[in-house]
Amino acid sequence: MAMHKKAAMWLVVAALFFGVVVAGGSPHRTVYAAESSSQTQISEAVTPQGAYSLIQENKDNPDFVILDVRTPREFAGGHIEGAVNLDYNDRSFKDDLNGLDKTKMHLVYCRTGRRSKGAFDMMKALGFQEIYHMLGGIVLWTSEGLPTTK
Repeated sequence: MAMHKKAAMWLVVAALFFGVVVAGGSPHRTVYAAESSSQTQISEAVTPQGAYSLIQENKDNPDFVILDVRTPREFAGGHIEGAVNLDYNDRSFKDDLNGLDKTKMHLVYCRTGRRSKGAFDMMKALGFQEIYHMLGGIVLWTSEGLPTTK
């Protein structure tokens, strides 16, 4: 009986490993995929290191947008280079968000991840095609020694 439990445990471990490898798993990304009848929506949560990799991979991509959803004052205090600012707390936020090009790839972040998670969920509902939510916000980003600009 103990041999069966050991074999079953190894099968579970192998299945989990295989599932992560086949699904393209990464310690820096959590994938949320949704398919509509016309297109696939890509929405992922990424660590600051995963976000940094995305930024490096898309340095010259005009269809890549870094979206900071903090207040203008927070943004002025330091942000990720190349980011654009839309204030999550502004009354017009949803309309402003809806005015963005939904076909572009968006990386969204805030101070700690709460507001950007709300923006990320809104963006999914509005039909953005490819969205990445940076976990831990700019606080975790800077604590990992990643660069900001003013």
